[in-house]
Amino acid sequence: MISGANIAVVTGGGHGIGRALCRRLHRDGVKVVVADLDLRSAESVAAEIGCTAIRVDVADESDITALVERVENENGNIDLFISNAGVGFGDADDSAASARGGMHDIEDRWEACWQVNVMAHVYAARALVPRMINRGGGYLVNVASAAGLLAQIGDAAYTVTKHAAVGFAESLAITHGDAGIRVSVVCPQAVATRMIGIEDDSDSMEGGFGGNEVDGILSADEVADCVVNGVAAGRFLILPHPQVSDYVQRKAADHDRWIGGMRKFRRRLATR
Repeated sequence: MISGANIAVVTGGGHGIGRALCRRLHRDGVKVVVADLDLRSAESVAAEIGCTAIRVDVADESDITALVERVENENGNIDLFISNAGVGFGDADDSAASARGGMHDIEDRWEACWQVNVMAHVYAARALVPRMINRGGGYLVNVASAAGLLAQIGDAAYTVTKHAAVGFAESLAITHGDAGIRVSVVCPQAVATRMIGIEDDSDSMEGGFGGNEVDGILSADEVADCVVNGVAAGRFLILPHPQVSDYVQRKAADHDRWIGGMRKFRRRLATR
């Protein structure tokens, strides 16, 4: 249970981790707003838990501003905003710098990843931090990835923008913590969602790409429970896969060795 959270907004709430978070928060008695680009899916989740669905394109600042204004005008102050929506497309032609996506075709994956994985968090903070400070505080949760602390083999744009998302969350916590703004950043490894090719409501836990399944694939419900528990405890860094902490320490201790190990891992994956 998250103390003091009466109204929460979850972006990307129509699928995967976002949907699981909406369900968990509702069970805990929080009034949830399900925000998603896919309005039909958001409405399905909202109908299930008896709440509001709003279509939002998190890459559009005006959409996020309008979302915040609508929710606060119609429902009251937002206590908890979970910026969960994210995208990944993969390297095309085995090139880290490719503009085109590999696993999911797109003309400019860098721009898409930058807008959704980074700027959506910035836009939410722009809209909410002044409001939250004026009323004495609030909670921002930014869902990033273990790739933001380590690396995602086969997806440079995802790796880079998730690093930026972690850095922005750190800056929010440092800059506004004394004003009552609490911040958490969530960095899971593989989760059974469409991001790794597992559809909603599938019983399968088989998936993953680029070796991200090596430490096991968690269900979206398991991650949602970890997030809620982490927020309730006021933790900045929430790691659904706790072994990520060890990997980060090894990376920091000897960066060259870590790069060498990741190259070896990449070669092994290429032979699968």
